[in-house]
Amino acid sequence: MPVDMSELLGDLAAETADLSDLVAGLDAEGWLTPTPAPGWTIGDQVSHLAFFDDAAVTAALEPERFTTELAARFLDGTLTTDGIAAEHRDEPGARLLAWFGRSRSRLIEVFGQLDQAVRLPWFGPPMSAPSAVTARIMETWAHGQDIADGLGVARVPTNRLRHVAHLAVRALPYSFMVRGLPVPAEPVRVELTLPDGELASWGPAAAENLVTGHALGFCLLAARRRHRADTAVTAAGPVAASWLEIVQAFAGPPGEGRQPAGVTGQNPAPAR
Repeated sequence: MPVDMSELLGDLAAETADLSDLVAGLDAEGWLTPTPAPGWTIGDQVSHLAFFDDAAVTAALEPERFTTELAARFLDGTLTTDGIAAEHRDEPGARLLAWFGRSRSRLIEVFGQLDQAVRLPWFGPPMSAPSAVTARIMETWAHGQDIADGLGVARVPTNRLRHVAHLAVRALPYSFMVRGLPVPAEPVRVELTLPDGELASWGPAAAENLVTGHALGFCLLAARRRHRADTAVTAAGPVAASWLEIVQAFAGPPGEGRQPAGVTGQNPAPAR
Protein backbone atom coordinates (compact mmCIF):
# COMPACT_ATOMS: atom_id res chain seq x y z
CA MET A 1 0.00 0.00 0.00
CA PRO A 2 1.47 3.40 -0.98
CA VAL A 3 2.47 5.68 1.86
CA ASP A 4 0.18 8.67 2.39
CA MET A 5 2.74 11.48 2.39
CA SER A 6 0.15 14.10 3.32
CA GLU A 7 -0.75 12.06 6.41
CA LEU A 8 2.92 11.71 7.33
CA LEU A 9 3.50 15.43 6.94
CA GLY A 10 0.39 16.16 8.99
CA ASP A 11 1.74 14.00 11.81
CA LEU A 12 5.09 15.76 11.54
CA ALA A 13 3.32 19.13 11.83
CA ALA A 14 1.42 17.89 14.90
CA GLU A 15 4.61 16.62 16.56
CA THR A 16 6.25 19.96 15.76
CA ALA A 17 3.38 21.84 17.41
CA ASP A 18 3.66 19.72 20.56
CA LEU A 19 7.38 20.43 20.87
CA SER A 20 6.90 24.14 20.17
CA ASP A 21 4.28 24.31 22.91
CA LEU A 22 6.79 22.86 25.37
CA VAL A 23 9.25 25.70 24.84
CA ALA A 24 7.05 28.63 23.79
CA GLY A 25 6.76 30.11 27.28
CA LEU A 26 10.39 29.73 28.35
CA ASP A 27 12.37 32.77 29.43
CA ALA A 28 16.09 33.20 28.77
CA GLU A 29 17.00 31.09 31.79
CA GLY A 30 14.53 28.39 30.78
CA TRP A 31 16.23 27.93 27.41
CA LEU A 32 19.42 27.13 29.31
CA THR A 33 17.77 24.30 31.27
CA PRO A 34 19.94 21.16 31.11
CA THR A 35 18.50 18.07 29.42
CA PRO A 36 19.50 14.41 29.86
CA ALA A 37 21.92 14.63 26.91
CA PRO A 38 25.25 15.50 28.60
CA GLY A 39 26.08 19.19 28.28
CA TRP A 40 23.00 19.96 26.21
CA THR A 41 20.43 22.60 27.06
CA ILE A 42 16.89 22.94 25.76
CA GLY A 43 18.21 25.49 23.26
CA ASP A 44 20.71 22.94 21.99
CA GLN A 45 17.93 20.45 21.37
CA VAL A 46 16.00 22.96 19.25
CA SER A 47 19.02 24.15 17.26
CA HIS A 48 19.86 20.50 16.56
CA LEU A 49 16.43 19.93 15.05
CA ALA A 50 16.60 23.10 12.97
CA PHE A 51 20.06 22.26 11.61
CA PHE A 52 19.08 18.76 10.55
CA ASP A 53 15.83 19.97 9.02
CA ASP A 54 17.94 22.26 6.85
CA ALA A 55 20.20 19.30 6.08
CA ALA A 56 17.21 17.20 5.02
CA VAL A 57 16.06 19.92 2.64
CA THR A 58 19.57 20.08 1.16
CA ALA A 59 19.55 16.29 0.75
CA ALA A 60 16.24 16.55 -1.12
CA LEU A 61 17.06 19.49 -3.38
CA GLU A 62 20.86 19.33 -3.71
CA PRO A 63 21.90 15.73 -2.99
CA GLU A 64 25.40 16.15 -4.39
CA ARG A 65 26.07 19.19 -2.19
CA PHE A 66 24.69 17.33 0.80
CA THR A 67 27.07 14.43 0.16
CA THR A 68 30.17 16.57 -0.38
CA GLU A 69 29.56 19.34 2.16
CA LEU A 70 27.65 17.68 5.00
CA ALA A 71 27.93 13.89 4.92
CA ALA A 72 31.64 14.04 4.12
CA ARG A 73 32.29 16.40 7.03
CA PHE A 74 30.34 14.15 9.34
CA LEU A 75 32.40 11.16 8.26
CA ASP A 76 35.73 12.95 8.74
CA GLY A 77 34.70 14.34 12.12
CA THR A 78 34.68 18.04 11.25
CA LEU A 79 30.89 18.17 11.65
CA THR A 80 29.58 16.87 14.97
CA THR A 81 26.34 17.20 16.88
CA ASP A 82 28.18 18.72 19.85
CA GLY A 83 29.89 21.21 17.53
CA ILE A 84 26.56 22.25 16.02
CA ALA A 85 25.11 22.76 19.49
CA ALA A 86 28.09 24.81 20.64
CA GLU A 87 27.97 27.02 17.54
CA HIS A 88 24.42 28.16 18.33
CA ARG A 89 24.49 28.04 22.12
CA ASP A 90 24.67 31.80 22.62
CA GLU A 91 21.66 32.56 20.42
CA PRO A 92 18.47 33.67 22.20
CA GLY A 93 15.78 31.07 22.55
CA ALA A 94 13.29 33.09 20.53
CA ARG A 95 15.72 33.15 17.60
CA LEU A 96 16.27 29.40 17.85
CA LEU A 97 12.55 28.74 17.90
CA ALA A 98 12.03 31.00 14.89
CA TRP A 99 14.81 29.18 13.02
CA PHE A 100 13.23 25.84 13.83
CA GLY A 101 9.83 27.09 12.68
CA ARG A 102 11.20 28.31 9.34
CA SER A 103 13.22 25.16 8.76
CA ARG A 104 10.36 22.84 9.60
CA SER A 105 7.89 24.77 7.42
CA ARG A 106 10.33 24.64 4.51
CA LEU A 107 10.89 20.92 5.00
CA ILE A 108 7.15 20.20 4.98
CA GLU A 109 6.75 22.28 1.82
CA VAL A 110 9.65 20.60 -0.01
CA PHE A 111 8.81 17.03 0.97
CA GLY A 112 5.19 17.54 0.07
CA GLN A 113 6.30 17.97 -3.55
CA LEU A 114 8.87 15.16 -3.76
CA ASP A 115 8.52 11.94 -5.72
CA GLN A 116 8.01 9.31 -3.03
CA ALA A 117 10.25 6.88 -4.92
CA VAL A 118 13.31 9.14 -4.80
CA ARG A 119 16.20 7.97 -2.61
CA LEU A 120 17.81 10.67 -0.52
CA PRO A 121 21.35 10.61 0.88
CA TRP A 122 21.69 10.89 4.63
CA PHE A 123 24.25 10.49 7.41
CA GLY A 124 23.34 6.80 7.54
CA PRO A 125 21.87 4.67 4.76
CA PRO A 126 19.97 6.51 1.96
CA MET A 127 16.23 6.82 2.57
CA SER A 128 13.06 7.25 0.57
CA ALA A 129 11.22 10.54 0.99
CA PRO A 130 8.55 8.98 3.25
CA SER A 131 11.24 7.36 5.40
CA ALA A 132 13.01 10.71 5.69
CA VAL A 133 9.80 12.34 6.94
CA THR A 134 9.26 9.45 9.35
CA ALA A 135 12.79 10.06 10.63
CA ARG A 136 11.96 13.72 11.26
CA ILE A 137 8.88 12.64 13.26
CA MET A 138 11.07 10.27 15.28
CA GLU A 139 13.70 12.88 15.96
CA THR A 140 11.19 15.57 16.88
CA TRP A 141 9.55 13.19 19.31
CA ALA A 142 12.88 12.05 20.77
CA HIS A 143 14.24 15.56 21.30
CA GLY A 144 10.87 16.60 22.62
CA GLN A 145 11.31 13.85 25.21
CA ASP A 146 14.70 15.29 26.18
CA ILE A 147 13.09 18.71 26.59
CA ALA A 148 10.19 17.30 28.61
CA ASP A 149 12.62 15.39 30.84
CA GLY A 150 14.67 18.55 31.33
CA LEU A 151 11.56 20.47 32.35
CA GLY A 152 10.30 17.62 34.51
CA VAL A 153 6.97 17.35 32.70
CA ALA A 154 5.13 14.32 31.36
CA ARG A 155 3.82 14.29 27.81
CA VAL A 156 0.61 12.60 26.69
CA PRO A 157 1.63 9.86 24.22
CA THR A 158 -0.13 9.73 20.86
CA ASN A 159 -0.55 7.18 18.10
CA ARG A 160 2.21 9.02 16.22
CA LEU A 161 4.46 6.64 18.13
CA ARG A 162 3.59 4.16 15.38
CA HIS A 163 6.00 6.04 13.10
CA VAL A 164 8.85 5.85 15.61
CA ALA A 165 8.26 2.15 16.14
CA HIS A 166 8.08 1.52 12.38
CA LEU A 167 11.42 3.20 11.86
CA ALA A 168 12.99 1.14 14.64
CA VAL A 169 11.67 -2.10 13.16
CA ARG A 170 12.93 -1.16 9.70
CA ALA A 171 16.31 -0.31 11.23
CA LEU A 172 16.79 -3.73 12.85
CA PRO A 173 19.59 -4.71 10.43
CA TYR A 174 21.26 -1.32 10.89
CA SER A 175 21.24 -1.71 14.68
CA PHE A 176 23.46 -4.75 14.27
CA MET A 177 25.59 -3.43 11.39
CA VAL A 178 26.48 -0.14 13.11
CA ARG A 179 28.01 -2.19 15.92
CA GLY A 180 29.89 -4.51 13.58
CA LEU A 181 27.62 -7.45 14.43
CA PRO A 182 26.24 -10.00 11.96
CA VAL A 183 22.65 -9.33 10.96
CA PRO A 184 20.41 -12.22 12.06
CA ALA A 185 18.63 -14.13 9.35
CA GLU A 186 15.65 -15.01 11.55
CA PRO A 187 12.68 -12.62 11.39
CA VAL A 188 11.31 -10.84 14.45
CA ARG A 189 7.64 -10.22 15.15
CA VAL A 190 6.84 -6.98 16.97
CA GLU A 191 3.47 -6.42 18.64
CA LEU A 192 2.89 -3.07 20.37
CA THR A 193 -0.12 -1.54 22.06
CA LEU A 194 -0.64 2.04 20.87
CA PRO A 195 -1.88 4.76 23.26
CA ASP A 196 -5.48 4.39 22.04
CA GLY A 197 -5.38 0.63 22.69
CA GLU A 198 -4.94 -0.43 19.07
CA LEU A 199 -2.46 -3.23 18.41
CA ALA A 200 0.25 -2.44 15.84
CA SER A 201 2.36 -5.28 14.48
CA TRP A 202 5.28 -5.93 12.18
CA GLY A 203 6.87 -9.17 10.96
CA PRO A 204 5.49 -12.64 10.29
CA ALA A 205 2.91 -13.87 12.79
CA ALA A 206 4.60 -17.27 13.03
CA ALA A 207 8.08 -15.87 13.85
CA GLU A 208 9.77 -17.59 16.79
CA ASN A 209 11.30 -14.29 17.92
CA LEU A 210 8.72 -11.91 19.41
CA VAL A 211 8.85 -8.42 20.96
CA THR A 212 5.79 -7.21 22.85
CA GLY A 213 4.86 -4.23 25.00
CA HIS A 214 3.45 -0.74 24.92
CA ALA A 215 4.50 1.49 22.04
CA LEU A 216 5.72 4.22 24.40
CA GLY A 217 8.17 1.94 26.17
CA PHE A 218 9.46 0.48 22.92
CA CYS A 219 9.92 3.91 21.36
CA LEU A 220 11.73 5.28 24.41
CA LEU A 221 14.03 2.28 24.18
CA ALA A 222 14.54 2.59 20.42
CA ALA A 223 15.31 6.31 20.72
CA ARG A 224 17.72 5.35 23.53
CA ARG A 225 15.94 7.67 25.93
CA ARG A 226 15.31 4.94 28.51
CA HIS A 227 17.14 1.88 29.74
CA ARG A 228 15.50 -1.43 28.97
CA ALA A 229 15.10 -2.09 32.70
CA ASP A 230 12.80 0.94 32.90
CA THR A 231 10.39 -0.31 30.24
CA ALA A 232 7.95 -3.21 30.20
CA VAL A 233 9.01 -4.34 26.74
CA THR A 234 9.58 -8.09 26.58
CA ALA A 235 11.40 -10.38 24.18
CA ALA A 236 10.95 -14.05 23.39
CA GLY A 237 13.67 -15.77 21.40
CA PRO A 238 17.42 -15.11 21.18
CA VAL A 239 17.32 -12.70 18.23
CA ALA A 240 14.58 -10.59 19.81
CA ALA A 241 16.47 -10.50 23.11
CA SER A 242 19.72 -9.47 21.42
CA TRP A 243 17.98 -6.80 19.37
CA LEU A 244 16.33 -5.15 22.37
CA GLU A 245 19.76 -4.63 23.89
CA ILE A 246 20.90 -2.59 20.87
CA VAL A 247 17.72 -1.35 19.17
CA GLN A 248 17.96 2.16 17.73
CA ALA A 249 15.70 4.14 15.44
CA PHE A 250 18.26 6.71 14.30
CA ALA A 251 21.31 6.83 12.05
CA GLY A 252 24.81 7.14 13.40
CA PRO A 253 26.66 5.79 16.43
CA PRO A 254 24.41 4.53 19.24
CA GLY A 255 26.13 6.29 22.13
CA GLU A 256 26.33 4.79 25.58
CA GLY A 257 22.59 4.58 26.17
CA ARG A 258 20.73 5.61 29.31
CA GLN A 259 21.47 4.13 32.66
CA PRO A 260 18.63 2.60 34.69
CA ALA A 261 16.54 5.08 36.67
CA GLY A 262 18.46 6.42 39.64
CA VAL A 263 21.88 5.57 38.20
CA THR A 264 24.15 8.37 36.98
CA GLY A 265 25.94 7.69 33.72
CA GLN A 266 26.39 8.59 30.11
CA ASN A 267 23.38 9.30 27.95
CA PRO A 268 23.12 8.76 24.19
CA ALA A 269 24.28 11.09 21.51
CA PRO A 270 21.25 12.90 20.08
CA ALA A 271 19.39 11.18 17.29
CA ARG A 272 19.66 12.53 13.77
